[in-house]
Amino acid sequence: MIHFLQVDTTVVSQAATDLVEQGSEVAKKELALSEIIFSGGIIGQSIMVVIFIMLFMALYLYLERFFAIRKSAKVDEGFMTQIKSYLSQGKINQAKSLCANTDTPVARLVGKGLSRIGRPLQDINTAIENTGKLEVYKMEKNINLLATLSGAGPMTGFLGTVVGMVMAFHEMSDNGSARIDMSVLAEGIYTAMMTTVFGLIVGLVAYIGYNHLVSKIDKIVHQLEANAVEFLDLLNEPA
Repeated sequence: MIHFLQVDTTVVSQAATDLVEQGSEVAKKELALSEIIFSGGIIGQSIMVVIFIMLFMALYLYLERFFAIRKSAKVDEGFMTQIKSYLSQGKINQAKSLCANTDTPVARLVGKGLSRIGRPLQDINTAIENTGKLEVYKMEKNINLLATLSGAGPMTGFLGTVVGMVMAFHEMSDNGSARIDMSVLAEGIYTAMMTTVFGLIVGLVAYIGYNHLVSKIDKIVHQLEANAVEFLDLLNEPA
């Protein structure tokens, strides 16, 4: 009985030792990753900081525009039905009040058209088109910056690659030995590789985010055009 207890205690002790060793290995790996990312010397670290700033900007711009565009995409399904009902009854002021109390691009387009009732149809159409352009401009705010980051991120990473290789060859020339010590080249190689990897990550995030936002804006633009045509058709209907 005592022998079995001793064996079990030994097994438990060994298992605990293994867990501690595994935990220390994981901690070392995490530490090694952070060291690798920022182990490119002053120049490499500076480039990595710039790349991380661009990554943060890309994520912030995408999320900010995504929620703003999603808000603009919300449309009350019964809005145009109510507008049609008010116009058929000649209740222009009630229709204007409904547009003023509805915070959507469609409501602002229709509201602008209602404010031009009494003028030639071409003037109403022009007013709606101008309002539509303003709404699209609001949705596209800072989108071009996201597109710029999609190109600037990889280019900054490639800049780090070139700088890293220059550093590596410079260390080789200063070493002046026939045998190449890899530890001497490590700083330049780390700079070259890590800046390229994270630069490409910035480019992918910004590029995918930009195209996703553009596709959502295109859908809203088509929706605005359809509602504008429907509103103009209501004005053309015989009383």
